[in-house]
Amino acid sequence: MKRGARKWQIGVMGSAADLAYEKNLEYLAEEVGSEIAKVGAVLFFGAEKDYDSLSTAACRGAKKFGGTTIGVTYGKGLDVYEQTSADVIIASGLERGGGRELTLVLSCDVIIALNGGSGTLTEMAIAYQANIPIVVLAGTGGWSDQLAGQYLDARKRVKVEQAQTPKEAVALALQRIKQCYDNAC
Repeated sequence: MKRGARKWQIGVMGSAADLAYEKNLEYLAEEVGSEIAKVGAVLFFGAEKDYDSLSTAACRGAKKFGGTTIGVTYGKGLDVYEQTSADVIIASGLERGGGRELTLVLSCDVIIALNGGSGTLTEMAIAYQANIPIVVLAGTGGWSDQLAGQYLDARKRVKVEQAQTPKEAVALALQRIKQCYDNAC
């Protein structure tokens, strides 16, 4: 799916492996990545240097279907976790905890979150401040479940939308992108 000459850019945000998420969440993240590839959008994700993550799993899912993937990593250097097979790695030169997340999220037309700890919360807050649509996958826990169906503050900029399946999450993400461009979000 394209707007003009540019493909839609969908970010997938989610817990890093150090939060010991359940294995089934990795499968759901891969499915989200697969669905993004199937619709012809570009998957953006946080490329970790030291361990796996749900975002990295989404990258693997997209690659299974020939999708284009772009990983934004922290610090300098292009070395990332060995299971990351991204097409492009962007070294932000920034650290985890706000810097890298800013570059990552502002590169997206919409973000999809699964589970999530403090990094995912940061990414959701950045999206909210920038009026970037946010979709969460229901039942994945973490900040995704805690913020589903809510606004982050009284300004009511962007409601955190909830989807039940990976396919529904991507379809909803595409709807929100189109609405944003039609209404100049």
